[in-house]
Amino acid sequence: MHASLTDTIIALATPQGVSALAVIRLSGADAIKVTDTLFVGKKLQAQPSHTVHFGTIGYAGKTIDEVLVTIFKEPSSFTKENAVEISCHGSPVIVREIVKLFLQQGVRLAEPGEFTRRAFLNGRFDLAQAEAVADLIHAETDNARQAALNQMRGGFSKEIKHLREELIHFASLIELELDFGEEDVEFAKRDDLRALVQKIQTYLTRLISSFEQGNVIKNGIPTVIAGRPNAGKSTLLNALLNEEKAIVSDIPGTTRDVIEDEMILGGIAFRFMDTAGLRHTNDTIEALGVSRTRESMKKAALILYLFDLTSTTIEDIRTEEAEVKALGIPYIKVGNKVDKASNSLIDEIKNQEFVLISAANRKNLETLKDSILNLVKVNEVKQGDVLVTNLRHFQKLTETQTALTRVVNGLNAGITGDFLAMDIRQSLHYLGEITGEITSEDLLANIFSKFCIGK
Repeated sequence: MHASLTDTIIALATPQGVSALAVIRLSGADAIKVTDTLFVGKKLQAQPSHTVHFGTIGYAGKTIDEVLVTIFKEPSSFTKENAVEISCHGSPVIVREIVKLFLQQGVRLAEPGEFTRRAFLNGRFDLAQAEAVADLIHAETDNARQAALNQMRGGFSKEIKHLREELIHFASLIELELDFGEEDVEFAKRDDLRALVQKIQTYLTRLISSFEQGNVIKNGIPTVIAGRPNAGKSTLLNALLNEEKAIVSDIPGTTRDVIEDEMILGGIAFRFMDTAGLRHTNDTIEALGVSRTRESMKKAALILYLFDLTSTTIEDIRTEEAEVKALGIPYIKVGNKVDKASNSLIDEIKNQEFVLISAANRKNLETLKDSILNLVKVNEVKQGDVLVTNLRHFQKLTETQTALTRVVNGLNAGITGDFLAMDIRQSLHYLGEITGEITSEDLLANIFSKFCIGK
């Protein structure tokens, strides 16, 4: 971010496009002062914080719109700076004219995430909480919303800070020992340090393990629908989504690319992907689609593998299942067109953990959904639950765990305090990077660039 963080900034906080209302945000030392020059109504600088005022916005006798202006005086605002929110009618023309007026008064356009970045830099919350703001905005399920809300309220940050404080205490004692190196004194009892590190590692293990569930809650589950041509993959996708998303045809090889859409099952977002049928083909385009199918299967978290029960033999099932099983990815065997299948084949597979459906007639789809949820078990997120949902946090926790393992190994080997101090400092560094107590300009730029402009 090259622009000055002391400027007064402006951005549209609501989505672009026509709407009943739009909200324009300003933040900075002169936010209220500059709004006063364009607002016809009460003198805003004379009003108390957190009050709303009706008037008009315009300049040089030209009125642009009737508005409601909400003022927030420092430090009692989201950014801890003077801030203004202008509620106007949602015409893009009105929004553009109002923003243009402020730009003419020396205000500049906000960069992505700049409001939240200022809130972080001004001490409103730490970096982990700031990242949770973006997660909360983009939450697509109630579990994702609750996980982000828990993190934004500081549950995760409090745990990390507590771990750092305990480590800092021992680190300072070891550093003190180094100052008295010639006197052979021991301020930090090694048994107490070992017990503390092991206690912290136990907690870190629980946090690291929670990432699997947290990642599912935040990002959903990529689920590939695979099988031979004409197994009914596109029909199943349409049936699950309850819409005609994919073209359905009796002609083999109709689907030549990955078609996907998302739906919520049991509070979890599933991204279902219909893929090209798996077979050998001389058609260049279809062959490319088959290649993409195999790549999608390797990256999936779950595979729904369809068998056409009207044309599949028990030998085909064994061969194809062996190929899917070799990928090491959870899968469900789905027997499609059960209403047209022979009784002999049904009898042969009835003990092979098949889910038998008719995608065309939407038969047993609820059974399939239940099987999916049973395979992907995610507990409901409750208020106060601490889950790791952010890949950056997961990486730093893993690095902390590795550094602390070196501390334990060093204690067991009886290494000197200076080497112990080095590994403890490293673990403190990684924990500090999570909350932003230790950070860099590049890290902040990367995180906040992913935010929307008005946040």
